[in-house]
Amino acid sequence: MSTLIFDPSECVRSVTKFSDCAKCVDICPVDTLKISDNNLPAYTPSVCVDCGGCMGVCPSESFKLKDFDATEFFFGFATEASLLISCRVNVPCVMALSTEHLIALALVKEKLIVDIGHCRGCPYEDPLYVNILKSVEEANHLLEAIGSDKTIELKDIAAQEQGVQESVDQNDRRAFLERLSIKGAIQAKAQFEATLESVSDEIKEFDIGLAEIAKIRKKDIPDKRKILFTALKRAGKPETYHVIAEGDLSFASQKFIDQDTCTNCQMCYRICPTGALSPDAKNSKIYFDTMLCIKCKACHDTCEPDSIKLQPTFELKEFFEPTQRLLASFKVIRCDECGIHFTSLNGERICSRCSVEEEEVYDLWNLEEESGIVAFKKGDDKEEIL
Repeated sequence: MSTLIFDPSECVRSVTKFSDCAKCVDICPVDTLKISDNNLPAYTPSVCVDCGGCMGVCPSESFKLKDFDATEFFFGFATEASLLISCRVNVPCVMALSTEHLIALALVKEKLIVDIGHCRGCPYEDPLYVNILKSVEEANHLLEAIGSDKTIELKDIAAQEQGVQESVDQNDRRAFLERLSIKGAIQAKAQFEATLESVSDEIKEFDIGLAEIAKIRKKDIPDKRKILFTALKRAGKPETYHVIAEGDLSFASQKFIDQDTCTNCQMCYRICPTGALSPDAKNSKIYFDTMLCIKCKACHDTCEPDSIKLQPTFELKEFFEPTQRLLASFKVIRCDECGIHFTSLNGERICSRCSVEEEEVYDLWNLEEESGIVAFKKGDDKEEIL
């Protein structure tokens, strides 16, 4: 039985129907994860192999495994003498750990070794193995860029060298999860709650209810970001702050706003799941905090005029001296008609709602406004109103 747990309130797709995030779908080695008609991921439990790849790539940590928690693993592994991360020893698959987890572990451990000896030839090699290599490469690139002498080493280690019996079924990761034991962090389950035969072949779909909506409104960053931030503080500030290309970092970004096209509709910071984008008290300014950004691109997908842009480079100084940057500012005034505050982009004195109502009145009564004088349109058999 699959032990995959999905929390729809954590999913980026739950904050906006315009989100194009499909990282979990792309990483799934058995193609069971799909985007359902309600815009949320869905999967068939009897097909899922509990590899945890969706956990590793999800920007908001909406996926978990019942028998493996990446946060608990980090704190348990960080205090152990072991330096090895292996799908035959302590993780369902290396891809169950995000790039942020790998960077943080490399910073707190004397050395970090990732076993890829069982990746090639694994029935789920595609696309897990390729993404493991990308994740490690990205982690090492960032470690070098921040001036750390730590690196993540890839090794081809045979299963017998780790004291794991050769009889372990490589085709069944769920069975392997039963054997997992991580000291001080995870207690392995004695047996699964049901056999594979008892699992329904029906696809498991999810909905957003009132409870999920309440959780969505409580903006917070994923645990992996908190872990990374703590590890970076422990590592200390580098002597020189470098700048890397935007494409070299998959889990954070820096942004700017094209204020010539931005209408201050407020949608970007209203749907931002972490609060990386935020307003001032009068909604007249838009701020951005890089360390809160998880690069889910929900704001980009939602912005109708496409005013939010990714900065082509990333300043690593933000990891050590995070700042809240002003991206845009607007003139907010009270509407002369209704008294409600609105954004005046071109010197307007009446809000858009009142403008629409005024146009509707003119159309309803067949009126026109000329030089401040309201009059019936020509051709009407009615008296002129002065």
